[in-house]
Amino acid sequence: MENKKTKTTGSTFPLPPKKVKNTGYKKWIKFVWMALIALVLGIAGLFFAVSQGFLGEMPDVKQLENPDIYVASEIYSSDGVLLGKFEKEKTQPVEYKDLPAHLIYALQAKEDERFKEHSGIDLKSVARAVYFRGDRGGGSTITQQLAKLLFTQDPSSNPLKRVFQKLKEWVVAVSLEKRYTKEEIVKLYFNKFDFTYNANGIEMASKIYFNKSTKQLTLPESAMFVAMLEAPIANNPLRNPERAKKRRDVVLGQMLDTGYIDQATYQKAVDTPIKVDFHPIKTIDEGYSAYYKFYLRKEIDQYLKEYEKKTGKPLSLFKDGLKIYVTLDSKMQKYAEEAIKEHLTDLQRNFDNEQRGRKQRPFYLISDKEIDGIMLQAMKRTGRYKQLKAAGIPEDSIMLDFKKPIKTSRFTWNGEEEVEMSPYDSIRYHKQIAQAGLMSMVPGTGEIKAWVGGINWQHFQYDHIKQGKRQVGSTFKPFVYATAIMNLGMTPCSQVSNATYTKGSWKVEGSGGQLTLRDALAHSKNPVAVRLIEMATPKKVIQLARDLGVTEEIPNEYAVALGSSDITIYEMLGAYSTFANFGNYVKPEMIWRIEDANGRVITEVKNQTKEVMNEMYAYTMIDLMKGVAQYGTASGELQRRGIPKEVEIAAKTGTTQNNSDGWFIGMTPNLATGVWVGWEDRATHFRSTGEGQGAKMALPIWAIFMKKVYADKELNISPEDKFIKPSNWTGDCSDLQGLGGGYGDDGGLQTLDELKNPTPKNDPPKTGTTPKATQPKKEDNINENLNKDSEIDFNK
Repeated sequence: MENKKTKTTGSTFPLPPKKVKNTGYKKWIKFVWMALIALVLGIAGLFFAVSQGFLGEMPDVKQLENPDIYVASEIYSSDGVLLGKFEKEKTQPVEYKDLPAHLIYALQAKEDERFKEHSGIDLKSVARAVYFRGDRGGGSTITQQLAKLLFTQDPSSNPLKRVFQKLKEWVVAVSLEKRYTKEEIVKLYFNKFDFTYNANGIEMASKIYFNKSTKQLTLPESAMFVAMLEAPIANNPLRNPERAKKRRDVVLGQMLDTGYIDQATYQKAVDTPIKVDFHPIKTIDEGYSAYYKFYLRKEIDQYLKEYEKKTGKPLSLFKDGLKIYVTLDSKMQKYAEEAIKEHLTDLQRNFDNEQRGRKQRPFYLISDKEIDGIMLQAMKRTGRYKQLKAAGIPEDSIMLDFKKPIKTSRFTWNGEEEVEMSPYDSIRYHKQIAQAGLMSMVPGTGEIKAWVGGINWQHFQYDHIKQGKRQVGSTFKPFVYATAIMNLGMTPCSQVSNATYTKGSWKVEGSGGQLTLRDALAHSKNPVAVRLIEMATPKKVIQLARDLGVTEEIPNEYAVALGSSDITIYEMLGAYSTFANFGNYVKPEMIWRIEDANGRVITEVKNQTKEVMNEMYAYTMIDLMKGVAQYGTASGELQRRGIPKEVEIAAKTGTTQNNSDGWFIGMTPNLATGVWVGWEDRATHFRSTGEGQGAKMALPIWAIFMKKVYADKELNISPEDKFIKPSNWTGDCSDLQGLGGGYGDDGGLQTLDELKNPTPKNDPPKTGTTPKATQPKKEDNINENLNKDSEIDFNK
């Protein structure tokens, strides 16, 4: 009992331990575990989001399994001829057993020495790449590199986006490892890689670079291809032979270090020079067909998107075997191609003769500094420059690369020539080649019958029908005349002064006298066109152009009357066809119907039609433009080309500043055809208007084409066809009386005296200035040349 009363200090019993105060380390342990779990869950969630495509579209790895199951879509002409196909680029897949052992060893030694051990991601390589910032190699495995090839977009320059792209590659790499064996991954990688020069896959590369099959590759050749996997442009033996050998030897050194080859084999391979036996292969899309396919694909893609939106079913142009029925006529298409080649062969010869011995060839009227600027911009547009830039090559090294001679092919009208020249010289050579575009359509239906957007897709991948916009010159004048007739009560017999026109410092030279509208348009007199737009106002001319389907920018100024605006052949021909279609605009169309592989209609294109003007106005314009062909600027050349004077042709020639563009648009009762001829740069042109005008550059192509069309009786287009006149047409200028039109905006008809002495309808250009449309374009350095009649009368 005593013990119970004793004090704690004297007690013989042990006291309970004191409660230790929590110092917080347990909280930190708990926090670390929660953070670790959150990190793991976050990473798992991130990878899940990536794999499901929540952070951007993911490629379908099934594409690799059997590319041969893709069925190309076919293009059929209106006369039932197979014009071409939309198909994937041709490759020649190789089996794993046909890959030389040293090629596989080189790949593993250079790109992924632990390839057999990991499951798509090599964490050691990733850590090394991060620690040394890529100085000792990247962290991508062979599987990751194959995954990267499945993404069509280029790597982003944004660091955050690059991280997401890398995550996507990891996800795809893991998926590939689950689906394929290591051998299949190696095979797919070599078959998928683009070695440039259209060498899609190792088999095509072997044939293009060494003229042999993959199984015949030697150790040094195999090492060279593996070096190209690192940078196919920078390490290319055709473009950079010294660098290619240096990088090849690095691959051989890594094979030695990893034990794949011994010292003797290494030394022998390193001592072997690179000997390329280059055999280029053309792309699938070449010649003329690629131009209409370029336009066609854009149109089809839009219809397929609408179909998917409507039905929820996606369709692929390259694998679902669609049938595309187009309005093109196979014969007319062929005749158009032949006409361009026939005339431009002669035109090019004349141009080359004029350029012989010129230091600034093929440019006129610009300085050497401006030429250097044009060339630099042309270089930067090339795929070669973009690839070198993307590979991180310095600008000065890129310039040296462009000045280094290589084996290449260049265009001639007698076929391609294999030559050795620098890319820079190749660009300048091809800038002197004359270009052309031709489109032909049925005015009443809008059906496009021929589409030749250029002369050779292999060398000139630019469509001059709907993609290219060039100054239209005097082919714009019919819009001005039609506006004056519709709004001012004018007739073909109305007279307008052809005296020199002056506003401030702007002068348009004339030869004096009064001319009827009929004669002024036939001889393409500039002062008359300017006075007409002054009376009618540019605003109304522009509005009519819009009604006629022209969407390109047209400045609100007098100079547009002389064709200072850039417009496509597609829009110009559609506008002109309105005159031949009784005043009704029909949008030009190439597609008639699209069917799926089972014949079910996906879309059937219907004509888009709009009434623009009274048929009497429309036929008046046809009647005016017939004068161009009968006795005006086109008459002499048409007769020289064998087109009889009796053939009814409503036409207009066009020539732009310094003869940079030559136009001819000619309509017969059942076929309208527009032709443009020029060069890539506006500073490239003939010295004189005698050779450079539309009647000499573009009209001959039209004439050659139409003669071929007339000769083919199955086309049912005859030189005896006549334009259909309105029922109340008598041919007298009084036919237009009572149809409306008026002076300015008030509706009253003008008197002949008012026409001779017009009252200005808008402010003239300020003194000392030139209307905007007449200013030279900075990049082309076009000088003023609007002070002459823009066409030559061949009858004088």
